Amino acid sequence: MSDSTWQKSSYSAANSECVEVRTAGGVIELRESDEGEVIVRTIAPKFAAFLQGAKAGEFDHLVTVGA
Repeated sequence: MSDSTWQKSSYSAANSECVEVRTAGGVIELRESDEGEVIVRTIAPKFAAFLQGAKAGEFDHLVTVGA
């Protein structure tokens, strides 16, 4: 879809178990680094709303730190 570079969070450090993101033709793409063939696509406004919710802690109940 695009040759833009995948980015991962600096919180992932050298860990290969991370979510990567890139923009491709006006679409935001997300994938897990160890499952690169599975890509989720969304549009920028929906991704921005998701990030805003994540920053506000709306999804904290879904994860266990250190698991």
